[in-house]
Amino acid sequence: MRALISVSDKTGIVEFAKELENLGVQIISTGGTHTKLSDNGIDVVGISDVTGFPECLDGRVKTLHPAVHGGILAMRDKPDHMKQLEDLNIETIDIVAINLYPFKETILKPDVTLEDAIENIDIGGPTMLRSAAKNHKDVIVICDPKDYASVITEMKEKKAVSYDTKYRLALKVFQHTAAYDAMISDYLRKQINGELPDNLTLTFEKAQDLRYGENPHQKAYYYKGIKPCEGALTTAVQLHGKELSFNNINDTNGALETLREFDEPAIVAVKHANPCGVGTANNIYEAYIKAYKADPISIFGGIIASNTTIDEKTAAEINKIFIEIVIAPDFSEEAIKILTQKKNIRLLKLENINSKLPKNDIDIKKVSGGILVQEIDSELYNEAELKVVTDRKPTEKEMEDMKFAMKVVKHIKSNGIVIAKDGKTIGVGPGQVNRIWAVENAIKQATDDTNSAVLASDAFFPFDDCVTAAAAAGISAIIQPGGSMRDEDSIKKANELGIAMVFTGMRHFKH
Repeated sequence: MRALISVSDKTGIVEFAKELENLGVQIISTGGTHTKLSDNGIDVVGISDVTGFPECLDGRVKTLHPAVHGGILAMRDKPDHMKQLEDLNIETIDIVAINLYPFKETILKPDVTLEDAIENIDIGGPTMLRSAAKNHKDVIVICDPKDYASVITEMKEKKAVSYDTKYRLALKVFQHTAAYDAMISDYLRKQINGELPDNLTLTFEKAQDLRYGENPHQKAYYYKGIKPCEGALTTAVQLHGKELSFNNINDTNGALETLREFDEPAIVAVKHANPCGVGTANNIYEAYIKAYKADPISIFGGIIASNTTIDEKTAAEINKIFIEIVIAPDFSEEAIKILTQKKNIRLLKLENINSKLPKNDIDIKKVSGGILVQEIDSELYNEAELKVVTDRKPTEKEMEDMKFAMKVVKHIKSNGIVIAKDGKTIGVGPGQVNRIWAVENAIKQATDDTNSAVLASDAFFPFDDCVTAAAAAGISAIIQPGGSMRDEDSIKKANELGIAMVFTGMRHFKH
């Protein structure tokens, strides 16, 4: 029995090879792995002794040879295959233990060059792994050091490795090489900001098994990208509290998406992925008070995201109610002492929380039998394209409040309406099947006086009823994309009622 061992990650490889040697298995190896095993007293056959051909091109070519792949791919129960091996003087290779050049580790280096990345693309390794995995009935293939022990145990106890184990190991190989190739193609595409390909293959690494999904009867898992951008939730460090759930992760991500809209100190409170209270101010304490007062009912059991360090004073206010998660770039020592008095609150530190997502990032939605992929909604509106469409122009303060409201309404479910004033949301009407209900709900749920407040809509008004309802609530200015066939009806009604109206020309549906 012969084993071919060639690994970049040498974790546990000496112990594994010694166990194989003790079981009478001949070890074949290459390059650095050969040196490592030999230095540890293991009798190793060099790959050139097997192929009869020297390693060349700085080690780029060493295992791509019939003496290697013939020994791996020959089907042992086919007499013709075995006769050909005999005629060609090729011996079988029964165990293949290989892991690949560290492409991921290379591209994660901050100073990596394209040349370095390309040199760390493995060719021979995936080829041997795939050959062995294809012929798994006859060959034991291992790509993960975690599997060394179970293989040795079976070989010792059962004198052979079961077909079920070999099948599982082969499946793992094809998953591994598929992810490896997807990682390479994704990296190369991003170097030139290339378009998404006709055949899209994505790869993610499992971060954790979740207790359940949106509901307790659904299994769920949390995967992270290979090279997440700055400010991504997957890079957050949990300082306190129990494990995050599926809904915790989804809601916190929604809070971060809204938070990224603001440069000034801001607090975003989220419930079921919708902002329920947003406040901005000169300091984070005042921003939190605004966000809390915006909706003191919905914030209970919600998520709080801050773009500034949580201090002692703010922590004391947060601690007065039940909050699931607080995520911030940092926490003062005093704030941590206060917040950790509650064992179930999760505290997440995300140093680059203010980082904007790259414009070439993508948004993915699963549908039955496929996925929808789109660019992220990275714009708010183009200042040059803002158009005052009413006789009355908005005041400077109204314009400031409208911009604030538009930043929030962009991130609530459509049909969406946000009423705001003085850097604070007053009423939020998310996820309605028609726009007038969204307006009426936002007004009905308003937690402050709506007189002289502004209203933002994620999409155009199909009728003038929304303007009428806004005016009845004392709202003085409206910002919306425009683009309806009946825009003139809304403009005319706004003029009649003395409301200033601004068109952005940019819709923000979020389904």
